[in-house]
Amino acid sequence: MEGNDAGTGHRPPVDVVVIDDHPLFSRGLALLLPPESGGRVRVVGTTEDASAGAALVRRHNADVAIVDLHMPPPGGTRAIAAIRRTEPMVRIVALSGLAESDAALEALRAGASAFLPKTTSPEALVRPLLAVLDGWSVIPETLLRELLHDAAPTADQGIAARLTADDRRLWRLVAAGTSTVDIATTLHVSERTVKRLVANLLRQLKVSTRVEAAALAGRVGLEGTVN
Repeated sequence: MEGNDAGTGHRPPVDVVVIDDHPLFSRGLALLLPPESGGRVRVVGTTEDASAGAALVRRHNADVAIVDLHMPPPGGTRAIAAIRRTEPMVRIVALSGLAESDAALEALRAGASAFLPKTTSPEALVRPLLAVLDGWSVIPETLLRELLHDAAPTADQGIAARLTADDRRLWRLVAAGTSTVDIATTLHVSERTVKRLVANLLRQLKVSTRVEAAALAGRVGLEGTVN
């Protein structure tokens, strides 16, 4: 990915389209990406209209689409989703003026392969562009750490992970307000056994009542069909 003459001579050019409502920014990328990449990366098309992004990618048979997230409706995220639907092999780099985790997640879920702040210089864009073509996802380290922190399970969610499948099944029955008699019928055990199992479950959940167990199930998103 160094962009030396030998490597460039044996690699096809990377055709990029830019979807951004700031024409000066698009023009700047068109002028600066080719020399910064040793001639390997070239901008073959631009548009200020998010709704025209997918058609632009298709028309130029682009390898990479650079999409500004903060554009007039339908917006950059929808442009990314449209490109992904119509041209699933195209790699998408989302840009944002702010390093915001919510926008990054939306872009990645919509189909972007990379998320970069719009302050990134053209020379710093070259490596991410080539990396996404090789199958990598690229986001700034500080933003990655923020996303990982937000995704870390809470103490409540950790409880569910430590339970056995049978315990979680019982928890779902309790959370649904199922009576002791009906739980016994469902699990094919005696009512006395159900009371013992529920008492053990409450101890594991560190709650005192079935109502508290049901509330905790709601907080951790315990769901699914009870078989």
